[in-house]
Order: sequence, then C-alpha cells, then structure tokens
Amino acid sequence: MRTAAGVAGLVSVPWHGLEAQDTPSSHTGIKAIAFDGFVIFDPRSVEKRVEEHLPGKGAEFASLWRTRQFEYCWLRTAGDQYADFWRLTDDALRYTAKTLKISLTGAQHDALMDAYRNLTPWPDVREGLVELRRRGIRLAFLSNLTAAMLDANLRAGGLGEFFEPHLTTDRVQAYKPSPRAYQMGPDVFRLKKNEIAFAAFGAWDAAGAKWFGYPTVWVNRAGVPQEELDAQPDAIAKDFGGLIRFLG
Repeated sequence: MRTAAGVAGLVSVPWHGLEAQDTPSSHTGIKAIAFDGFVIFDPRSVEKRVEEHLPGKGAEFASLWRTRQFEYCWLRTAGDQYADFWRLTDDALRYTAKTLKISLTGAQHDALMDAYRNLTPWPDVREGLVELRRRGIRLAFLSNLTAAMLDANLRAGGLGEFFEPHLTTDRVQAYKPSPRAYQMGPDVFRLKKNEIAFAAFGAWDAAGAKWFGYPTVWVNRAGVPQEELDAQPDAIAKDFGGLIRFLG
C-alpha cells in the first residue's frame, strides 16, 4: 500500500498538460469511480450563504451545523434509526440556531437549507469529468446526500450529464462509513471492489472506504491532517488532477 509520502507527485502536480506518471498495475484496471459529493461540490458555499443571512456568524454557524449533521448520521446509523440527509440537515440547523441563541425567521431557515441544493462545483471539476468520460470511466456519487439534493446541485452546476444514478445511502438506510453504504458500489456497478476507485473528500470517509476494500483517493482539498485510524488511502491529492493521475 502506498502512503502519503509515496504519492508526493500526486499531491503537488496539476494534471492537465502532463503525462501521467507510472502507477501500480493494480490501479490500471479501474472501470468506475464512486464519488463523495464534496469532491465535486465546494461545501464552503454554505458558509457564504450563512454569512449573507447572519453577518459575522458564517464560519462558526456553518462549522457547528456541519459537525452536527455528521454526528446525527453516525448516531442514527449506530442506533438503527435512519432518517434521510435532508431531514438531518434540517435537524442540525435547528440545533445550531438554538446552541448559538439565534432566532431564525422562516425565510432565513429556508434560505440556509437551500444552500445544500445550490453548492458550487469546484473549478477543476468539469475539465476532470470530461477527461474521465473520454477514458470511458463510469461515474456515480456514493453519498450521504439524498438523490433530490444531488440532482438539484447537478442541475445548478450543469453537471448532470456525467453521472449514473446516485448511490445514495437512502438505498440501504445506513450512512457512511457503514460497510452497507460502500457495498452499493459493487452491487450497482456490478464490478469488483478493486475495479471501483473511491474518491473521498473527508479523511474519515477515506478511512471507511479503505476499510471496505476500495482503491481509495483522498482528495484533500482542505489540506487537513490525516485521521489517526488504521487505514491509509492509496493516494492523497490536493485536487481533481491527483485523482486523474492515480488512474494512470
């Protein structure tokens, strides 16, 4: 298994205009990529929306909201009490407002929720998706977000043409990093695990995908430290280009 140190070229070198460097033969047989949603969409656009409606509160509010979202995902999966991500996003928003002692109007609440249906694509995504389609790689989201949330974001970003039907956790009633969630890839693509690359945004998701057995690329756009878990991604990239180079 390659460590972060072994993929330094992936971390620092953009892909367009360059020949891909040699990669292990185990990664030349990739036929599909399962994406976490935030590899494609920039979650910072939520903070911007919060700041528009709650000046001076954007960073603090968005951080607590996001943290509570994922805590609810994991708690509900552990407790076998599934509710979809739109419901969890709403619950987490209400909790955050109460915690920060902010009284949201109905219009503010709806506007903040709408941020999760209008996430901004990262600027390198379209070019990368065009290249993956040129190579004949199948693409789908394997995401905690609902199908309706993903569809709305793809329409807003003009990216719907690239993706197969979504592998949303609603299908299996369990959030990542449950193995039931990652199992959607082999089941729906009808491919072996080693033929499906998983592109993670969060370090925890990269660990979960690696535990499951996917060839895993952590697209660490935020430049955060790796989790202290006994699972390392096969490659760490700063952007979409590192994912492309991983394929060889």
